[in-house]
Amino acid sequence: MKYLFTFFLYFSILVGFSQKPRTIVTTDGEIDDVDSFIRMLLYANEFKLEGLVYSSSMWHYKGDGKGTKFTSEMEMTQKMYGAKTDLRWPGVTWMQDLMNAYEKVYPNLTQHASGYPTANQLRSLIKVGNIDFEGEMEKITQGSEFIKNKLLDASTEPIYLQVWGGTNTIARALKSIEEKYKNTPNWSKIYKKVCDKAIIYAILDQDATYRKYISVNWKDMKVFYNSNQFWCLAYAWQKAVPQSQHYLLEGKFMSENIINNHGPLTKMYYSYGDGQKQAGDDEHIHGDLSKIKNTQWGSFGQYDFISEGDSPAYFHLINVGLDNLKNPEFGGWGGRLVQSTKNPKRWEDGEKAADYNPFTQKMDKTYGQTRWIEALQNDFAARADWCVKDYKNANHAPIVKLNHSAKIFVKPNLTIKLSSSATDPDGDKVSYRWWQYDEVDTYSGKVSLRNADSNEVSLKMPTDIKNGETIHLIVEVSDNRAIKLTRYQRVIITCKK
Repeated sequence: MKYLFTFFLYFSILVGFSQKPRTIVTTDGEIDDVDSFIRMLLYANEFKLEGLVYSSSMWHYKGDGKGTKFTSEMEMTQKMYGAKTDLRWPGVTWMQDLMNAYEKVYPNLTQHASGYPTANQLRSLIKVGNIDFEGEMEKITQGSEFIKNKLLDASTEPIYLQVWGGTNTIARALKSIEEKYKNTPNWSKIYKKVCDKAIIYAILDQDATYRKYISVNWKDMKVFYNSNQFWCLAYAWQKAVPQSQHYLLEGKFMSENIINNHGPLTKMYYSYGDGQKQAGDDEHIHGDLSKIKNTQWGSFGQYDFISEGDSPAYFHLINVGLDNLKNPEFGGWGGRLVQSTKNPKRWEDGEKAADYNPFTQKMDKTYGQTRWIEALQNDFAARADWCVKDYKNANHAPIVKLNHSAKIFVKPNLTIKLSSSATDPDGDKVSYRWWQYDEVDTYSGKVSLRNADSNEVSLKMPTDIKNGETIHLIVEVSDNRAIKLTRYQRVIITCKK
């Protein structure tokens, strides 16, 4: 097993890096951003972080230091705060503080997987963007120039722009590109290059710059927009997550498996009643044990999960076998987004992206994300273990493959067999479960799967399936640990008469 792992690391070094998606994170530094950031660092080997940029939002801005009062353009915060000189600003050092903790666990993380960037490499990516006010995009900043240069670099690989706060720093970067090239012969070429390269993954609209500038001047830019599904990982999780799965976000699980006794990085993770207080944010009272009952979001216990509302933006980038990266409508750890009928460059959640929730037996706008909560939390616990345990004493996910193509063309009424195989790096036994992701299918019916709990499954193609219609089958493989880890493969069956 040791030699197999060594070969896997070497193979990853040879071919893995070029296959990792490029990404830049922009963040306003809210406590849930900090928690999202901590988890993201544990997955920093799974994608190519190319920028970490401080930005502002409707909830957090620094002010200009001159006493200028600002009133939000967003209806909610306009009513809540009125005119302010600054708002709940957490500063521009919290990322660096987390890097100091990451540096201490980095040697241990590298025992478990290749590709983790060093703390110094990550420090070099930290830039300050447009932070003075919500939606401020007039200034050219270090962060906006950094994003601009990445969008204009020689690489043709897509770059995912994660928006954890407002889009204003990204908007400034795009505005700088427009100002430089708009009236030149190269403009159409530059415009196409940037639109082909940039993919914005936004969690809500937290300022007006996307609506007022980006959507108007960069109409061909791809946007993944999450306004519903993230709630199962945000402050209102108690309402969005089925009661039977609350334990995965409650204090016992979080404390024992992630926060405590797992090194200095996860110890900085904000949770209810943990005694921590973020500097600059007077509304961060969640760490006070006396104030966590009967809050606007519910009643909580010590070490309960608060929020990671921005994590779906990078969950989408983690390759767990669901083939969702270029196909957000397929559904994956980052949720399921459907192409807009009004704007073909925009994918969004909402009613059209609702999945059937077996716990409530209703269609649910959040369940495209909620369905992965157990797998996500168990995987988080395993990564927290990587911070302190050696390879032998930690858990690692199964490696799953299909024994045939992932895309199959079949005539109606034929019986077909599908099979997969899996190995576990730790030598654990694995279990298989096949299921139909019928909300993703273009075929409207359901199929009956035979031996769905084995590595080989059979099914009979429906007689009423039309030419070109698809059926998505997922094989889900888990190890047999108490906190099990899960990986997948997807088979897309297309009717071809």
